[in-house]
Amino acid sequence: MFAAVVDTGSFAGGAARLGTSPGQASKLVSRLEQDLGVRLMNRTTRALSLTEAGSAYYDRLREILADFDALDTAVRNTAQAPRGRVRITAPLTFGTIRLAPLLNDFAATYPDIALDVQFSDRLVNLVDEGFDLAVRVGVPLDTSLIARKLCDVGMLVIAAPTYLARHPAPLTPPELAAHECIIDTNFRDPGHWVFAGGHKVAVRGRLAFSNAAVCVGAAEAGLGIAFSPDFVAGDSLRAGRVQSLLTPFDPGPLGVYAMYPSGRHLAAKVRVLVDFLARRLA
Repeated sequence: MFAAVVDTGSFAGGAARLGTSPGQASKLVSRLEQDLGVRLMNRTTRALSLTEAGSAYYDRLREILADFDALDTAVRNTAQAPRGRVRITAPLTFGTIRLAPLLNDFAATYPDIALDVQFSDRLVNLVDEGFDLAVRVGVPLDTSLIARKLCDVGMLVIAAPTYLARHPAPLTPPELAAHECIIDTNFRDPGHWVFAGGHKVAVRGRLAFSNAAVCVGAAEAGLGIAFSPDFVAGDSLRAGRVQSLLTPFDPGPLGVYAMYPSGRHLAAKVRVLVDFLARRLA
């Protein structure tokens, strides 16, 4: 109960999580403090705050509760097929174009596993927001998570024939400075494009979108040069709606990773999903 109250920020929230009344929640926390002989929380009419002892106790308690949950999960997994609910977060464009069809296949293969998927370009905190798994494009930055590589995606510099008819195609990356570039604001550094050898080129343009598919659409309309993942621009390239530029300076692929919180035990429902995606995306 103490952990639930801290997690939710109130006795009412902790009580709701564990299916009891706020009064009972308060009594249980008070009983814990009496047993320990130390105050864990400062209570006011407006807020709860942890004492120094309470903060230290809570940090260790979270580890113990996580180990307890993992142990329960491990025992259940030995006795039954994978089942339960998996919460997943994935980038909007990659998620809808590449991931969604695979998740549908997975759902058909594993009828006892429920999927709760959030497609968003926001970088969520898996632990704080209760996600089991994240699919992310690019070099993993969060060292607190375990990362398993699923596949690579290439990056393409593209422009429509109508744009290239008005503007000579750039032959080297620095020549992009003279062009109207379509900026994808989901990049970690949207104003710079990186090419082979780690060369970084500053780009500018009057159009900026937080979606790769929209950037490709703008390029198809002849509005400028876009820098797009191949899984987004590939169909347009094959159909001739855009042309690939600066191919000798290909920056190389970006990795796509499945990321999940570190721990001694990975729930079977998450493990089979990661294995499934790795096989299908390899």
